[in-house]
Amino acid sequence: MKKFTSIVAASALAFAALHSTDTEACTRVVYHGQDSTFVIGRSLDWKTPIPTNLYVYPAGMEKVGSDAPGAIKWTSKYGAVYAVGYDAGITEGMNEKGLIINGLFCKGTVYDNEDTRNLPPMSLAMFVGWLLDMNATTDEVIEVLSKHDFSLSGATFDGGTVSALHWGITDASGKTAILEFDHGDVKIYDSGDIWAMTNDPQWPDMEAIIAYWNKIGGVHMLPGTVSSPDRCTRANFFAHHVESVSDPSLAVSIARSILVNSCVPYTYLIEGEPNVSSTQWRSFADIKNRRYYFDIVTNMGYYYVDLTKCDLRKGAHVMKLDTAKETMLIGEANHALKKSAPFTPSY
Repeated sequence: MKKFTSIVAASALAFAALHSTDTEACTRVVYHGQDSTFVIGRSLDWKTPIPTNLYVYPAGMEKVGSDAPGAIKWTSKYGAVYAVGYDAGITEGMNEKGLIINGLFCKGTVYDNEDTRNLPPMSLAMFVGWLLDMNATTDEVIEVLSKHDFSLSGATFDGGTVSALHWGITDASGKTAILEFDHGDVKIYDSGDIWAMTNDPQWPDMEAIIAYWNKIGGVHMLPGTVSSPDRCTRANFFAHHVESVSDPSLAVSIARSILVNSCVPYTYLIEGEPNVSSTQWRSFADIKNRRYYFDIVTNMGYYYVDLTKCDLRKGAHVMKLDTAKETMLIGEANHALKKSAPFTPSY
């Protein structure tokens, strides 16, 4: 992994970051608890609400990555819970082995180049599902991605917005990797001692910014804007300075408090920046206990799907939690899962 050691370079990056405003503002944080307790929190921020429903898919389902000729096909090895935006594409999810993958915006992303665009196609709508369906650990995902035997692309959304993404990947051991596409090249980074990620810049430059703020300390001064580097700095600092606990409910509460501190307040606007994004929903994956929490900011409370209580055997029904209809849920929400047809991917 490339390391930036020049304080001058890091200072310049940090100064630039303090004077930028992102319109795609998502945050991801990894909370490290005791006794193999890990909670992955993320916020989904956008200028308008993104309807997102929860689907539980069993193992043993035959799937295809795209409607283009020669697309990748697979039969899922593991069951999983997915967060599906617009009922058309998997934003993130957690599988029964405790592997969690979250997609966040990253404006510098370019998925393909001349060497990759003729490889078997994979749509962004199914990409996260493919990785969760077929892999149990971060190392297994890295092995698949390193082969890079696919071409990645996806439909636009919300009036033509391109889904330029990067991903955080964490497994039951807590091992975390960052996946980015740089002009068609797969770049995979060990997140090391950085326990947060946001949007821009791409990971090597973000490492430099975090290193700069680590030297300052954080107890007496932290950057406070809604820019991507500022949010990442705050989330990383607090993730390292809160109590490490083993109680699962308390661990989720601590992770939630860290994440909220780095979210963009709902309806927040900046004059001259009409598309500044505010947090629409948050999720929290209690990996050890296989609980996936969902927190829509306009709801009264938040709730979770317990994967250990779901039927994930081959032949079981696809189950759906319609978040637009279930606005008053609090606590375990398995009872709100209803039999459903699979969602229809927007390839």
